[in-house]
Amino acid sequence: MSTASDARFWDRASRNYARGAIADQAAYERTLGRTRALLTAGDRVLELGCGTGTTALQLASSVREYLATDISPEMIAIANERYTAEPIPSLAFKVATAETIAPGPAQFNAVLGFNYLHLVRDLSGTLRQIHGLLATEGLLISKTPCVGEMNPLIRLALLPAMRALGKAPYAGIFRASELAAQISAAGFDILTMENHATKGDDKRPYIVARKR
Repeated sequence: MSTASDARFWDRASRNYARGAIADQAAYERTLGRTRALLTAGDRVLELGCGTGTTALQLASSVREYLATDISPEMIAIANERYTAEPIPSLAFKVATAETIAPGPAQFNAVLGFNYLHLVRDLSGTLRQIHGLLATEGLLISKTPCVGEMNPLIRLALLPAMRALGKAPYAGIFRASELAAQISAAGFDILTMENHATKGDDKRPYIVARKR
C-alpha cells in the first residue's frame, strides 16, 4: 500500500462520497462556526484533504485566499464541478498533499485538516511540513478520528480486513492524547481541544494549535 493506492481508493469512492449525507449536521455546523470565527478577512488558508469541497465552499468567502487540496484527482474534479456552479473568487482547488506543497515567502495563516490526519502515513512528518507552511503564529485547525479510542473490534479486526480487501484506506491508529503529543512535538502550542459531536462521543476532537 502507498499514497498512490490511497489516491486510487479515494478516486473510486469519490462519487459515492459526494452523494453521502453528513452524519451529524449540527456538529458539522458547530465546527464550521468555530473555524470561521478563527479566520480573518486577510488570511491565506490551506485546506488539506478537502474531499469534494463542501467545507471549502462554506468557508472560502470569509478569507482573502483559500487553497483546497486533496490527494484524489476525482475528488478535486467533483469539487471543481461544484465550484463552477457556485464560484468564489478567493477559492482554488488543487490535487496536492502537505508534502507536495513547497513552503514559500507567502505562507499560510491557517492550515485546516478535517478527517485528514488519521489518513496520512507519516503523521510526524506531515505535521512538520504543515508547521513549515504556516506563517508565524499561524493556526493548525483539525478534527480527526482517533481510531485508537474506538471499539477494539473496529481497529483490530474490521479495519484491517477491509483494508486487505481494498474496502478501506490506510488509517493511523492513535488516541487523542497521542495526537496532541505529536502536534506539540511538531512545534505547536495547543489552544483548545473540543468535542463537537451531538450524537454521543464520536472520538473526533476538534483541535486548534498555534505555531510557535
